[in-house]
Amino acid sequence: MKVTLERAALLKSLGHVHRVVERRNTIPILSNVLLRAEDQALLLKATDLDLEVIERLAADVGAAGATTVPAHILFEIIRKLPDGAQVSLESNGESGQLRLRSGRSRFNLQSLPDSDFPDLATGELGHAFNLAAGDLKRLIDKTQFAISSEETRYYLNGIFLHTTDVEGHMMLRAVATDGHRLARVDIPAPDGAIGMPGVIVPRKAVSEVQKLIEDQGQEVRVEISAAKARFTFGDPSASSGQIVLTSKLIDGTFPDYVRVIPSGNDKRLIVDRAPFAAAVDRVSTISSERGRAVKLALADSKLTLSVTNPDSGSATEELDVDYDSSPIDIGFNARYLLDITEQLDGDTVLFKLADPGSPTLVQDRDGAAALYVLMPMRV
Repeated sequence: MKVTLERAALLKSLGHVHRVVERRNTIPILSNVLLRAEDQALLLKATDLDLEVIERLAADVGAAGATTVPAHILFEIIRKLPDGAQVSLESNGESGQLRLRSGRSRFNLQSLPDSDFPDLATGELGHAFNLAAGDLKRLIDKTQFAISSEETRYYLNGIFLHTTDVEGHMMLRAVATDGHRLARVDIPAPDGAIGMPGVIVPRKAVSEVQKLIEDQGQEVRVEISAAKARFTFGDPSASSGQIVLTSKLIDGTFPDYVRVIPSGNDKRLIVDRAPFAAAVDRVSTISSERGRAVKLALADSKLTLSVTNPDSGSATEELDVDYDSSPIDIGFNARYLLDITEQLDGDTVLFKLADPGSPTLVQDRDGAAALYVLMPMRV
């Protein structure tokens, strides 16, 4: 193998693929990135056996071939080379090393044979559709924060992606919950998504997809089966290349989230989003790290936010709000309130409350595409 390409292009591609590689591996080949030179392009591939990223970029190929080298070491070398440098990669397959040359720099990296590298992306996936990158980013951004990190409830460690009928319109819906809060967002279902299985996309795959969305105007090809999901960015004929991310899906049953979305909450609170978030942030400064509880006291178009911490004191702040129901005192985790208000698009927040012990609905307005459910805390 012999290939030459620009340092900037190689660094960008390595930046995409090396994130998948775990720094500690009991299987040596999984610490490596596969490099394959062919058809005036360099293909890079990395995997952790659950997630695989392949990127193809234009290169000057002197001799076709393939090898694998340590991903993080190669990334660090390329990162430290000067801007504008040309990088030459050469391997004869016999020495067990990859020679890297750039300017006056020379590196010899230990390699492992490409034939040992696992392949996760084989096989056809039954359902395929195109999605605007901006829509895919919206589905992720609005729900990702609610993904559970509790490993024992592994079926909550991702985003539940499925299609559903909403008042006669088929929607593609993303849902995430950690048991304390739930995030749900809908977009119109694209052609090809109808009938797809409901799948749970793991947290790591969700995070990588989010990072790969650089141009929100482009289209992303999404392919889904019951066991895998594949996301394809870019065009192989374009100078910027193509990235394909394939992930195993979480093998579990997502809970019936519809049951936890309340329908009878009749107390309506409308508050300006920015002043509300700032007030929550201020009063929560003295809350305990463990509890983070803030009390909302509502009466006569007034909202009083308060925090009491036996170790550090108390804080209150009052806001004028739109509220004309019976008085209510209810507590929430301040961090959860701030996470949700950060995701809302409008200038106001609509809370639909029932009582201090029941879940509360939060959204921009009635019928908004993004809806959040928040469990109260005792205060």
